[in-house]
Amino acid sequence: MRKVLGWLLLFLGGFLLVVAVLGWTWLPDAAKRTPLNVDTYTYLTGEADKLNPATGEVENVPVAYQSHTVVDPDKSDDDVVAFVNTKCINIDENDPPDCLEGDDPRLIQNSIDTFATDRHTAMAVDDAKYLAADAVPHEGLVNKWPFDAEKKTYPYWDGTLGYAVDAVYQGTQDIDGLETYEYAVDVPETEAEILEGTQGTYAHTENLWVDPVTGSIIKQEGTQTLKLPSGDLVLDIAVVYTDETVQTNVDDAKASISQLNLLTKVVPWVALVAGLLSLGGGFLLLRRRNEPGAPAQEEAPTGAAV
Repeated sequence: MRKVLGWLLLFLGGFLLVVAVLGWTWLPDAAKRTPLNVDTYTYLTGEADKLNPATGEVENVPVAYQSHTVVDPDKSDDDVVAFVNTKCINIDENDPPDCLEGDDPRLIQNSIDTFATDRHTAMAVDDAKYLAADAVPHEGLVNKWPFDAEKKTYPYWDGTLGYAVDAVYQGTQDIDGLETYEYAVDVPETEAEILEGTQGTYAHTENLWVDPVTGSIIKQEGTQTLKLPSGDLVLDIAVVYTDETVQTNVDDAKASISQLNLLTKVVPWVALVAGLLSLGGGFLLLRRRNEPGAPAQEEAPTGAAV
């Protein structure tokens, strides 16, 4: 029995040491990937100076902004995740629904964007395999930063311009006990298609606070200004994540960080210690059995009478 238990402990110890090695080598890369079950709603609030097409006057209005991002499982795989993002921006009057129909005068803008990103780097992937037939090619970061984000400048997708702009690292900020990295985008007045078929000028500023461990965007605020070639204002909007959205993002990031720490830090060390103890116990049992003077296993008597 001692021999069997010794070999079992040796086998268990070897297995646990393999788990520890995998926990330090393979598991971090496997765990730090954008999940394939993303289905998130983000809410922003703010105000805008907006041209009223009915009166020709610029009006200051409160704004409600919803962004819904969901994974397209049919176009995603182990390396790349495909997303569908729907944005609805409304004048926040008379308690409008999150998304309005096209003939509602409170509607500012509705849009749908499809894109794909690398599950490790979070960079856009321009491959028809992952995109809808009419998808606009993206570049840079789109909806998150990479895991283990760095204190550096990243390329960040600007949908109005149709190319990536610089998101410049600014510093760190604590948000409800979570350390975040702040990045800033500053697009000066630039010629662009401000409405479908209408050229004008576009300016944009944006600040993003990112959890560096998971790469998730915790807080975001920005401005956008659209003008006609004549210089007449079409839209000047400023929005920021609602407090509820920020709190949800903080809670989700903390939960994800705890899971990553468990998988990549706690599990390997526990497996290492348990593995070494198991190996030690197995060797001791087998060695003790083979030591001189150890009691021999009793044999059944032969020739016993029936």
